[in-house]
Amino acid sequence: MFIVSITYTSALERIDQFIPAHIEFLDEQYRQGHFLLSGPKVPRTGGFILATVEGRSQLDEILAQDPFRRESLADYEVMEFAPTRSSQSLAFLVGA
Repeated sequence: MFIVSITYTSALERIDQFIPAHIEFLDEQYRQGHFLLSGPKVPRTGGFILATVEGRSQLDEILAQDPFRRESLADYEVMEFAPTRSSQSLAFLVGA
C-alpha cells in the first residue's frame, strides 16, 4: 500500500486549469481499483492519494499519467507501508 503526497509547485490558477483532467485520471484509477482514497490538503497546497497496487514500478507508471505530473505542476512523494492494525471498518486493508 502506498501514500502519495502531492505538493503543488505552480500557482493555483494554473493548477485549476488541469483539475478536470486530474479528476478524469483519478476516476479511471478508482475504476481500475488502484486508488482507495484521495483528496486535497488543507490548506490547498496539494493532495494525498492512498493507493493499492502491485508495486512501486506500477504506481510510478500510473502517476506518470496524472496531468499534474505530465505538466510539471507538482512534486510527488511516495511512501510505502504495510498496515498491521485498523478500525473494524478498514480491516480489509490490513495485510494489503
